[in-house]
Amino acid sequence: MTKRQTITIDYDDEMKSTRKLVEGVPLDDTQRRYKPHEKSKSFERLATHVAQLPWWPKTALASDLFGLRPGFKLCIPVSTAELLDSFDKSVEEERASFDNETDAEMQDWTFKFDDLSSTQDRTKVIRSFIKHLVHHRAKLGVYLRLNGIAIPGMYGPSADET
Repeated sequence: MTKRQTITIDYDDEMKSTRKLVEGVPLDDTQRRYKPHEKSKSFERLATHVAQLPWWPKTALASDLFGLRPGFKLCIPVSTAELLDSFDKSVEEERASFDNETDAEMQDWTFKFDDLSSTQDRTKVIRSFIKHLVHHRAKLGVYLRLNGIAIPGMYGPSADET
């Protein structure tokens, strides 16, 4: 099994679980600006970040360097349907990019933003993006729980499903 194939298995599993959680995000009502703490992101910002993270590995596969422009701002979806559409498109585009890669193309990749610059093996970068998504997905689950919204199971049934 190639590196790309093993990454694809992990990616597909995590995206299925993530979509179930994103479906429960209430962007259609007043909870969208909810923050559990003043230092926390709002529900809408965190959900948008989670919905767009599936696209990140594509940037690592499409070029050897990615520079985030100064002043970058998220485009926040106005509804849960729009959030799901953004997530689904991110997953679809990323999944297609995996199919076109070979292990020979998994060389170093560099990220730049302001004074920050990081170069790593592309396989490690992509796995770190998947872990980053899982981390923020867990935070999103806490937001749902604190707002009385049922949590779907990620790796088996949740307390809300049993």
